Amino acid sequence: MKDHTTKKFAYVTGLNVVITAAEFIGGFVSGSLSLLSDAVHNLSDVGAIIISFVAHIISNRRNNKNKTFGYERAETLAAFTNGIILILISIVLFIEAIERFWTPTKISGGVMLIVAIIGLVSNVISMLVMNQGSEQNLNVRSTFMHMLSDALSSVAVVIGAIFIYYWHISWIDPLMTLLVSVFVFHEACEITGKAANILMESNPDIDLEEINRIVLSFPEIKNMHHVHLWRYSDRYIMLDAHVNVDPDLTAKKFELLTQEISAKLQKLGINHINFQVECERGKNDKMIVTDRE
Repeated sequence: MKDHTTKKFAYVTGLNVVITAAEFIGGFVSGSLSLLSDAVHNLSDVGAIIISFVAHIISNRRNNKNKTFGYERAETLAAFTNGIILILISIVLFIEAIERFWTPTKISGGVMLIVAIIGLVSNVISMLVMNQGSEQNLNVRSTFMHMLSDALSSVAVVIGAIFIYYWHISWIDPLMTLLVSVFVFHEACEITGKAANILMESNPDIDLEEINRIVLSFPEIKNMHHVHLWRYSDRYIMLDAHVNVDPDLTAKKFELLTQEISAKLQKLGINHINFQVECERGKNDKMIVTDRE
């Protein structure tokens, strides 16, 4: 899986370098803002793919005494960085499109159409390459969204080129850029938000009351408090909590009990749990105890 992902990153990087060069040349020759914006977008994708690629390599490193959790969050950092880059690019494209409405430029629709079709085909290929595994890996997902937004941007450029070439409607060029920038902004915010939630160790939309119900369904557990639930990476959702148990519960019995609880919590997606055992301390505390309490 890891090696296959590495090959995908390398292939898509090379393909996007070619696309970017072709669109920059075609954009300057034709005078098309949407083609140039697509080229800038592709250029950012090259950087984004490199960031994702490096993060993917780093994430393969084993944990050590300095990084006891390992390096998997390098991919989350890459996804967050790529999301921020996409947001900034979408804002720049939006502003450029608005300005072009007031200062229209003569556009060569023929050159624009040829280059746009080449870009569209290449972007669709890149998108399909990155699609596999994108749902399981946020870093791959962020790269896939770059490719998807590129493909949509290319579609918009092709549509604009057709209108300009056949009907000489130049304002369609900034309009297409405007629509693409709004879409890219929306998708970038979603990716950035997901990455930020992981980095902030937020609850990955799992019902704490359901967790409490499952844990307390075992009679040996009297109370659960100081609960911390977070997604460490795409692969791991972790639960850390204090539990009150009977004083006569042995370590061996608690180990078996923990295995049973873990099996049930895995159905919620939680695959790493850590319980601190207590008898009296905190027996009346709530699941979430804030610093002010």
